[in-house]
Amino acid sequence: DARTAKNRFTNEEARALERLHNDIYNEARQAAEAHRQTRQYIQRWVRPGVTMIELCEELEKTARQLIGENGLKAGLAFPTGCSRNHCAAHYTPNAGDPTVLQYDDVTKIDFGTHINGRIIDCAWTLTFNPKYDKLIEAVREATNTGIKAAGIDVQLCEVGAAIQEVMESYEVEIDGKVYPVKSIRNLNGHSIAPYRIHAGKTVPIVKGGEATVMEENEFYAIETFGSTGRG
Repeated sequence: DARTAKNRFTNEEARALERLHNDIYNEARQAAEAHRQTRQYIQRWVRPGVTMIELCEELEKTARQLIGENGLKAGLAFPTGCSRNHCAAHYTPNAGDPTVLQYDDVTKIDFGTHINGRIIDCAWTLTFNPKYDKLIEAVREATNTGIKAAGIDVQLCEVGAAIQEVMESYEVEIDGKVYPVKSIRNLNGHSIAPYRIHAGKTVPIVKGGEATVMEENEFYAIETFGSTGRG
């Protein structure tokens, strides 16, 4: 028939759908607030000399308290990642790991919270030495650019191109040597579904890649990785 998709819903169906979306967004906001408060606390608490296990345990203890851990209804979304220096992502210390956080380390802290499966996946880079400040700035600006570029009907490859353009506009000087900043091309952001951290769509951080579009009501993690290496 000639009706639009919008008009195929009855008023009651439309109200029910709106209530459902409001619940989803409220759950995501609550998980995001617990994540934010955990992140702020750990940034004040952490210091050189703590072990990676101590760091992960303190972070996860704090997040569990703030999220109100409750079985599958609320809690941590995945094991905490604390990847140092040349390790870009997905490292988690095992029991007995003696590794100690150092002043000159560049550490990627990645953790997630959820309420009823609505996952917040967010990371930040931890440094103590100010010589890395420009590298942090490059990655932060590239991340914010990717967030601004994202939206309904936007092609994923367009987001990647925008991220790379900003990331690779930077140079950094570390210990007297100048390095161009490169996007690490085989690392990506991703879509997120209920109780599913990687939901099938990939957000590149370089030009090219998928022409798949972002769709309404989808959740995404925009993840950028900048390197002084080859990218």
